[in-house]
Amino acid sequence: MSGFHGYGEGKNDREYREMVEIDVQQYEQDRIQQQQQYQDQHQHQQHYYQQDQHYNHLDAHQQQQEQQHYQQQPQGQPYRAYSPYDQQYDDPPQVRSVQQHNPHPLPARPDIAHIEDYNNVPIGSPEWPLSAGGSPNPQYFADTPGGSRSGTPTLISGRATPLDTPRRQAHSSVVSSVDWRPSSLMNQSHLSLAALLPGSGSTTLQNASKDFVDRDSIQQVHERDDADTWKGWKRYLFKLTPVLTFLNISLYLCYLALRIACVIWAQQAQNATYIMAWIFVAVELAVAIPSLMHSTWTMWSLKKRHRPKLRLTGMECPTVDCFVTCCGEDDDLVLDTVRAACDQDYPRDRFRVVVLDDGKSASLEAAVAQMALTYPNLHYIARLKVPGVPHHFKSGNLNNGLDQMHLMPGGAGEFMAALDADMIPERDWLRALLPHLLVDPKVALACPPQLFYNTPRSDPLCQSLDIFVHVIEPIKDALGVAWCTGSGYVVRRAALDEIGNFPLGSLAEDVATSTLMLGKGWKTAYVHEPLQFGTVPDDYSSHLKQRTRWAIGTVDTAVKLNFCLWGEKVKQMSIAQRFSGFIYATLSIYTILLTISLFAIPVIVVMGKPLVAYATDEQLRWLMRVCFATTIMGRICEFVLFIPAGYHTGQRGSRYQIWMSPYIALCIVRSFILPSWLGGQAAAFKPTGSLGSALNERDAKLRKGMFRRLFAIVFNFMGWFHVGFVYFTLVAVTLAVYRCFYQNTEIKDVLLCLVTHAFWPPLTFIFVCSSLWTPISYALDPPTVPDREELLQRDPKTRVAHPTPQSKKIAFGGQAAWFEFELTFSTLFTALIFVASIVYF
Repeated sequence: MSGFHGYGEGKNDREYREMVEIDVQQYEQDRIQQQQQYQDQHQHQQHYYQQDQHYNHLDAHQQQQEQQHYQQQPQGQPYRAYSPYDQQYDDPPQVRSVQQHNPHPLPARPDIAHIEDYNNVPIGSPEWPLSAGGSPNPQYFADTPGGSRSGTPTLISGRATPLDTPRRQAHSSVVSSVDWRPSSLMNQSHLSLAALLPGSGSTTLQNASKDFVDRDSIQQVHERDDADTWKGWKRYLFKLTPVLTFLNISLYLCYLALRIACVIWAQQAQNATYIMAWIFVAVELAVAIPSLMHSTWTMWSLKKRHRPKLRLTGMECPTVDCFVTCCGEDDDLVLDTVRAACDQDYPRDRFRVVVLDDGKSASLEAAVAQMALTYPNLHYIARLKVPGVPHHFKSGNLNNGLDQMHLMPGGAGEFMAALDADMIPERDWLRALLPHLLVDPKVALACPPQLFYNTPRSDPLCQSLDIFVHVIEPIKDALGVAWCTGSGYVVRRAALDEIGNFPLGSLAEDVATSTLMLGKGWKTAYVHEPLQFGTVPDDYSSHLKQRTRWAIGTVDTAVKLNFCLWGEKVKQMSIAQRFSGFIYATLSIYTILLTISLFAIPVIVVMGKPLVAYATDEQLRWLMRVCFATTIMGRICEFVLFIPAGYHTGQRGSRYQIWMSPYIALCIVRSFILPSWLGGQAAAFKPTGSLGSALNERDAKLRKGMFRRLFAIVFNFMGWFHVGFVYFTLVAVTLAVYRCFYQNTEIKDVLLCLVTHAFWPPLTFIFVCSSLWTPISYALDPPTVPDREELLQRDPKTRVAHPTPQSKKIAFGGQAAWFEFELTFSTLFTALIFVASIVYF
């Protein structure tokens, strides 16, 4: 038993099948005449679409004249520009139904109470395919619950849909009866869903897609897929990123070389060895290596990215299995994702939605069964997990779903799509991603960015992925190395078959999957459109577990693939693809060095040693000037680089690297360095004690008191490290200030001592301390997030919900204002030191 239940063919279902077969025979007699009618109407639809495009490019006066002229023509309906989200359009005219052919009412399906009497078939599905080749009733699969809007509106025109027309032109063979029984088990996924193709016979879906999906049905909406995300002066300024990055790297290397030279000259002048100065330079260089590697990668953005915004129009669509993976999430959260997936602007006989429940929730199973009465293409699967047998987390769940699709009526789809339990897709999600797979048969995977609708004000923990999805991934896509984003992606089943489905034993199955596909010579595509919105973890503990799990999974994948540098699994990768796989794995490993290097500044300061060594005042002045040039160029480069995601988002990301590094470093040491007898374990960060989300820190009504939150963050979540570092650094700086005033009497000597022993620009210790204070400030003043329902717009009839426009944006708050003040102050201080190096020192 596979762990899922459904409907078998009882007496009522058999009667319904017989009625439909009679309908099919009568329907085929008129098919030839209907084909010609469909061709004529299809031409009209293309004409209407061209008029839409022409109309949208006119100004207001020209649109008015055009509309008046159009209304004078002998048209059946007045002209108006079409939007796939416009709810003003009427539902398509009703197509002849089985009830119209047979006066007897449709037999009722078994209710929830009798589900256990029907085994071996997924919930919500009759034992026949969703729509067989000659089914006369496509409207059965297109009616929207509640009648609020069309379930599958065309993207060609607002006047009519293919449901208004007879069957598809591609329906070429006469079918006297329908094969209602499930096909036999298929060994290859590209032979699947053949029963869903009109007159398919033995045609494989891989070949059928070339004929079944007409190239004319793929429309280019814009030459850039991110045209609506950011535009105008920002796009032109961003083109300077490679040049500014090169200048920033060059200036930093010059500054570092000057620092080393000054240490050597100082040692020669004093005939001594400055050990602490060399340690400081070594640590600074070690920390700079990943930054330099990332900057070098950023320079590759010089290569232009050309990915258009495409849409799949009409009803000639490939078959898709859409998985919604879940494991213990709230039912309401999962059901919102399921409803949005079922409500896709996509022919319902061309895709199925399958809930893969690894938590095996009885309440969720019953809710899906009830929803399946409305959406006949909805299914539920809960795999059997034997205690003691590895179940491989999300990878195992997805692979089980892939295997179970072969047992479905009609077999598996040509494409597989996946959604996390909380990710609500937009209605044009499938129509936006599939064209990128259809225009190029070598594209194995297309993925959109992961965006969120419950990010708190100022995003204090940097939970949004805006830097990755708006800056890094587009650059990777331009170089042909786009990673799977983990949710919302669509993948070709043939590519999955070649790599043996999702790799097991990985905490980052998305990165591993896309990397293996690239190693086999497949391509990946990153579609920079807002097509899905999910939820960030709503408590500190869940956030730590999520991010440390990602880091461990990335490093583990890199280790197994030899850091993408050599091996059979990556032999077809390009140099850019290998370099990308190497750099993003090493960036996680470098958190160990970063954590250690954090103590370099306070240790040197508390010992009373200067932060910089020099032999003459002239060398010191040049150190100040080059430091100023490096700092200013770094600020400018950051501003331009972060433009797609937002300047404040980029600053939060920089601080996140500081305060999160101890957690990631600890987990990497435990997972890959320490033996098991010393506490080594391949797991994400776990707090001491069992807290979960018991703090409820973001709920204004249920959150625990301030002292309880502070105690939990400091002692259960290793916040003592952050507190200890901040206070140690402040004590060291205080001692340095005291020494400068105690040991010097002249004002110039005091100021010079303060600059060289504590306040060397750009005041790095302030940036580090304020970053590491993030967990403590979060405990003292956590953000308040509204209830999830308040962030959604819900259709009262269908219960389908989508995030509100306001919830999709990160609001500006007090923390962001404080960080901006701090950054401005340190920049002005650096400028002041530069001026002093000319007129004072």
